[in-house]
Amino acid sequence: MDTTLADPPQSALSGVARVLVHAGKLQPKAAEDLVRLAREKKTSFVNAVMASGTVTSPELAHTLAHALAMPLLDLNAVDSHKLPQNIIDAKLAVQYQVVVLARRGNRLFIGGADPTDQEVVERIKFATQLTPEWIIVEHDKLLKLLGASTAGSTSEQLEAIAGEDFDFDIAEEETAPQEEAQEMGDVEDAPVVRFLQKMLVDAINMRASDLHFEPYEYHYRVRFRVDGELREITQPPIAIKEKLASRIKVISRMDIAERRVPQDGRMKLKFGSKAIDFRVSTLPTLFGEKIVIRILDPSSAKLGIEALGYEKIEKERLLQAIHRPYGMILVTGPTGSGKTVSLYTCLNILNQPGTNISTVEDPAEINLPGINQVNVNDKAGLTFAAALKSFLRQDPDIIMVGEIRDLDTADIAIKAAQTGHMVMSTLHTNDAPTTLTRLLNMGVAPFNIASSVLLITAQRLTRRLCENCKVPAEYPRDALLRAGFEENDLDGSWKPYRAVGCSNCNNGYRGRVGLYQVMPISEAIQRIILTQGTAMDIAEQARADGVRDLRQSGLVKVKVGVTTLEEVLAATNE
Repeated sequence: MDTTLADPPQSALSGVARVLVHAGKLQPKAAEDLVRLAREKKTSFVNAVMASGTVTSPELAHTLAHALAMPLLDLNAVDSHKLPQNIIDAKLAVQYQVVVLARRGNRLFIGGADPTDQEVVERIKFATQLTPEWIIVEHDKLLKLLGASTAGSTSEQLEAIAGEDFDFDIAEEETAPQEEAQEMGDVEDAPVVRFLQKMLVDAINMRASDLHFEPYEYHYRVRFRVDGELREITQPPIAIKEKLASRIKVISRMDIAERRVPQDGRMKLKFGSKAIDFRVSTLPTLFGEKIVIRILDPSSAKLGIEALGYEKIEKERLLQAIHRPYGMILVTGPTGSGKTVSLYTCLNILNQPGTNISTVEDPAEINLPGINQVNVNDKAGLTFAAALKSFLRQDPDIIMVGEIRDLDTADIAIKAAQTGHMVMSTLHTNDAPTTLTRLLNMGVAPFNIASSVLLITAQRLTRRLCENCKVPAEYPRDALLRAGFEENDLDGSWKPYRAVGCSNCNNGYRGRVGLYQVMPISEAIQRIILTQGTAMDIAEQARADGVRDLRQSGLVKVKVGVTTLEEVLAATNE
C-alpha cells in the first residue's frame, strides 16, 4: 500500500514508521527506537508514537491521509449512537483500535489510525465476510470513542456500581406469585437485582423521599430527591431498563407484561429489623417506562408536632382545634409540602383506645396501627364520597379524607362535621384564605362553610440549615425590608445565616422544616364568609386576628437561624 515511498537509508522501516520518516515527522533513528519499544511492550507502533509525544494525533492522521491518498474523518462530527452495532466483536475492535463507521452492500468502512496494518484487514474480512475499506481517523478521538462504547459489559458496569450484597429482603406478604416464574431470570440478572438493592439502600441512607429511574434515547439515569431537591446519582447502562422495570414490577405486584399504561403498586422491604414501605408508580415514556419510587418511612408520622416546625402559638391553635368534638380542619398546600405528615401527626395524637378513627386516602401512604385506613378504588366505585357515606354508618369519632376534590365529597364531609364528627382533609390551594373561596367556588353553601370549618393550615417545606457548617450572613438592610421584615426587627439582636456545606449535609442543608399559616375561623371571618367576601377580605381579617402568613412564618425561621432567607423567599414567592 505504501511501496511507492522511499525507504530511509538508515533502516528498513515499514508501514506508519516509513511514512512519518519520509514526511520528515520522525528521524530514522527515533523511528527505529520506537519500533523496538513497541515490540518490547507488545503494543502497536502508533501507540508508541502517541505515547512518546513526538507526533500529535492530528499530525499523524493528516500525514497518513496525504501520503496514502486515503479519506480522513473527524470523529467529533459522528454521532456515536448511530454507528452500526455488533458487526465486529467489541473486544476485537478494542484490540486492533478500529471502529465500524458504515456498511454499504458488501463493503465495510473501518475507521482507524493505522491503515497499513494488513492483519487487521484480513481478520475483519474473515470475521464479517465483508470487504473492509479504511478511513483514517485521529488516534485520540478513536480511543475516546472506543472507551465510551466498550466500557465493559452491562453486567460488569452494574457490578462496579452495585458492589457487595446488602441485608435486604422482600416482605413475605408483598411477594407476588409471578416471582416464582421469574426465579431463573432473577438468577441470571443478579447484577440488576443488586443494583436495585443498592439504589434503595443508598436512598434511605441519604434520607431521600423519592427515587426516579428515567430512560432516555441514549442513556439511563437515576435521581434521588433529597431535602426536596433532585440530584443525579448515577447513569447505569441503558440496556438494563427493561430488566430493572420488570424486577420492580414483580416485587410491587404489578403486571410485568403491561407496558402501555401507567401502573401503581407498593412494596415492603426489610432492612435488618426495620421494614420500610415504598409506593411505586410507572409511566410509559418515549424510550421506556419511567419509574418513581416514594419512600414511606413510618417513623415520619411519629415525629411529634414539635419536630414539624410549628411555632408556639401555631401549635396551640392546632391542638386546640383537633381536640374539639366536631367540626372540620383543612390542611392546604402544593404536592410535596408535607400535608399528609401533618394530618398523620394529628391522628397519632388523637389515636386513643376510646376513639374510632377512619381514613380514606388515594392511596394510604403509611400504615397507622389502631386507625382504619381505606384506599380509594375508582374502578370498583370506591370513591372518596362513597367511602365517606360508608364511614358515617361505622360509628366514627374522627374521619380523615385524603383530599376534597369535588362538591360531592365536600358536601358529605361538611355534613359529617355538622353532625358530631371531627373531619380532617386536604385541599390544593396556595394559602388559608383562598381555601374558603375555593370551597365557595366548588358550590358549597356559605352557611355550611361558616358553621363547620374550625381551622385551616397552609404549609410549605423549606430546607433546614446544617447546624455544623452554617455561618452568619450579611444582607443589605433594604433587601431585608423588601423581604418583609419590619424596621424594629432589624435591631441587631439577631443575625441571618447562610449555607456553606460539609460532609454531614447536602450543600449546607440537612432535612426540612415547615412554614405554617394556622388560621382559626373566628366570628369575624365567619361573617365575611356568610357575606361571600373575597380571599383578600379574609386575609385582612386574619392579619387583624394575629395570624401570620407563610412569608412571616418563614421570616421567624430566618431570625432563629433555622433556614436561610433565600429558601423562604423561594417557598413563598407567590
